Amino acid sequence: MATAEKKRPRGSGGEEKRPSRKEILGRKNAVGELIKKAVAMKDHLAQFPGFHKFERNGLLVYLESGHGNQLPLLTRKYIQNLLKVNMEEPYGIEWPSEEKVKRRQMVAPEARYIFVRQSSNAFSTKNIMKQGHNSTHEACNEDRLIGFVHYRFVLEEDVPVVYVYELQVEPSAQGKGLGKFLMELIELIACKSQMGAVMLTVQKANNLAMAFYMKLRYVISSTSPSRVDPLIGLEKNYKILCKTFESEAKSKFELKMDPGLRAIGFGVEVLHISARSNGADGVLGDETA
Repeated sequence: MATAEKKRPRGSGGEEKRPSRKEILGRKNAVGELIKKAVAMKDHLAQFPGFHKFERNGLLVYLESGHGNQLPLLTRKYIQNLLKVNMEEPYGIEWPSEEKVKRRQMVAPEARYIFVRQSSNAFSTKNIMKQGHNSTHEACNEDRLIGFVHYRFVLEEDVPVVYVYELQVEPSAQGKGLGKFLMELIELIACKSQMGAVMLTVQKANNLAMAFYMKLRYVISSTSPSRVDPLIGLEKNYKILCKTFESEAKSKFELKMDPGLRAIGFGVEVLHISARSNGADGVLGDETA
């Protein structure tokens, strides 16, 4: 895909100074190590105690981590059911084939999850805080799932990024700020892991989702089809969004942004989001920013 190039230093003759083979390989190896280190970490959520629970607007839930190749059968069934409920209608006749893709992606070894659980025993905030993160996981294994985020550490345009594949929340938990909370957590994980950006895709027709992410300061990436080639963009039903955290990612993903894009869509709610052009996407219903 066409991307904006970072300005390179020029030699004494005015020509661009190209990086040496050694520099290119060094950069490639360093980026590869960042991805390996991030993937190897067992529980990214453990680094952020302030995000172990969410209590706001009458909703009290707690969060836990998971891996795609370690999902219990009941959790896999829950994910499949929630995806069907949220995404069958938007996909229409394409849903049967998309569902198969999602089932494969769901259990991939590289898939990472943040699960949202609501205690069936109505634990109080005090009890959850006293138990701590690890013991809460043990005590609440049978509590009800009400949503999840599926994300991965990947390379985009040779930049290490966190890519959000799915953001799914049940109707009972929508409109309470949980979606914004989950995205803040994903951004913290990305920064802590030295990723250059968080990326996701949004269905073109989903104006509410677009507005929600613009309010969170996401912009249309230069890797989005409409930015690569307007004609290609017309054929595609999605746009790629990003939020960058360092200069290289900014130069590759944001340089072609229209200044006015950040300003649209305040005070609205999300209906659904899409999370990757290969068919992975997500739903976050009525999520106010």
